[in-house]
Amino acid sequence: MILPTKNISSDRALLTLAGKVFEGLGSPRTVSGLWDEFRMQQETRPVSYPFFILAIDLLFLMKLVSFSEDGLIRRRTGGQ
Repeated sequence: MILPTKNISSDRALLTLAGKVFEGLGSPRTVSGLWDEFRMQQETRPVSYPFFILAIDLLFLMKLVSFSEDGLIRRRTGGQ
């Protein structure tokens, strides 16, 4: 599920979805704002909201994003 397998195509793997979510974080965003943009990008092959949240969870586990006190998700920098 995290990586592509013979049953999960590469565009459906959580690592790929997390990469697409990460690309959308050029600036700090709310979860709903990020979801709206991500959903529009995936119009041809929709992704469910739970899989979107799992992709964000994966980014948190990899310490690539943080959730700030003002309620925004942002990319982490090396010093954070």
